[in-house]
Amino acid sequence: MNPLDTLQQKQDQALLGGGAKRIESQHKKGKLTARERISLLVDEGSFEEIGMFVAHRSKDFGMEKEIYLGDGVVTGYGKVNGRLVYIFSQDFTVFGGSLSETHAEKICKVMDLAIQNGAPVIGLNDSGGARIQEGVVSLGGYADIFHRNVKASGVIPQLSAIMGPCAGGAVYSPAITDFISMVEHTAYMFVTGPNVVKTVTHEHVTSEELGGAATHASKSGVTHFTSSNEVECINHLKQLLSYIPQNCEDDAPVYPYEAADELRAKLNTIIPENPNQPYDMKEVIEEVADADSFLEVHKNYAENIVVGFARIGGRSIGIVANQPSSMAGVLDINSSKKAARFVRFCDAFNIPLLVLVDVPGFLPGTDQEWNGIITNGAKLLYALSEATVPKITVITRKAYGGAYDVMNSKHIGADLNYAWPTAEIAVMGAKGAAEIIFKNEIAAAADPAAKWKEKEMEYTEKFANPYGAAARGFIDEVIVPDRTRAKLINAFKMLENKVVLAPKRKHGNIPL
Repeated sequence: MNPLDTLQQKQDQALLGGGAKRIESQHKKGKLTARERISLLVDEGSFEEIGMFVAHRSKDFGMEKEIYLGDGVVTGYGKVNGRLVYIFSQDFTVFGGSLSETHAEKICKVMDLAIQNGAPVIGLNDSGGARIQEGVVSLGGYADIFHRNVKASGVIPQLSAIMGPCAGGAVYSPAITDFISMVEHTAYMFVTGPNVVKTVTHEHVTSEELGGAATHASKSGVTHFTSSNEVECINHLKQLLSYIPQNCEDDAPVYPYEAADELRAKLNTIIPENPNQPYDMKEVIEEVADADSFLEVHKNYAENIVVGFARIGGRSIGIVANQPSSMAGVLDINSSKKAARFVRFCDAFNIPLLVLVDVPGFLPGTDQEWNGIITNGAKLLYALSEATVPKITVITRKAYGGAYDVMNSKHIGADLNYAWPTAEIAVMGAKGAAEIIFKNEIAAAADPAAKWKEKEMEYTEKFANPYGAAARGFIDEVIVPDRTRAKLINAFKMLENKVVLAPKRKHGNIPL
């Protein structure tokens, strides 16, 4: 046969994956093939495949009779909106996408290239797990990938999309990556499946209940994004990439922006007159960020804090904001962990931080204390203290107790701290403070309730405002709310060349 014909024949064989019937089966499940996913992700004609003809080396259990070129994963590089990315896309039509020695080697090769060349790596996961016919070499392949995930962490962005099953040891690679996106109803992640759970704990649970997209988006926080279908999931990946740089030494993309009227009158009336009445902090975000630029992360998990990416004046920023409309914006274990990890991602990749504060404190209770609110709350404190990117805080209303310190106060390294006139910066709320400070006076009064109210107002007038903090320089400026966006545009521009020389050390010891 002509060598060119041989090449074409092998290419055609590789492109078929596990064969036409298995491709048809994949489509019937509402799933795309590995190559179809890549073609949706990258710019047209930009994908260059690596390792198309790789085949497994196993000779046990009749495996030598089943050879599929590519061995269940498509790997290579391409461009997304003109920017280089490295990709691996698991092919469920070949041995259920199971990971073999050579399958792992292909993934490791593109990860090595991504680290060496400073570009994001994207994993499209759809695999039944380790290829059991290969035994320990398959397990070794997973560990080789995990090790590279750790080496790449904080060096290049790592994105994972879960398009199908991801079980057992396979879950730990996405877990180490920066962001996970899951497709609803077709994707699931768990360390041990429903059958093992039933055997060991006698719990009856479905795959969807145990490790589906909705479960991990709201209960565990494992996944950062969910999508109703694969096309939407891939579009989310593209959108996410638009906010982040290629690597830790690069800056995030800056988009064209023309200065306009930056006043936002809505902000002057957004804080309710009743200090205990909630409002939606996302409305504040929409007013201060560029139009339609906010991409929320972990939307359905720990909803008492909001995190995500946005642009202000065309520049990418990360936002961390207490959410008064959920649990009054209180900090708890889950919200602290959620915000801390997001802050550390932004700091690793040179993305400035905006912190919007309306926090009554940390959530009290035995559940919180016994499950480690102390060490978990310290994670957010540590992350913001450690961050060297530009950091700006705006206090909109409450900033009470230790939560005031934790939420990017001047004392832990914030560059600029603004407060609205409605801000209340105090050790605690006026009602509780009055009860403690004036306990004897209230008890001795003819009308204790009236005296308590009187002392509450006295405390409010003296402490529940931003001016005491401003007098000490803890607040740089008390601003009219409608000027917040203009202030932020100018401030982030001013801070764009910020440099911090950190002490020499191997790494810190965040309270994990």
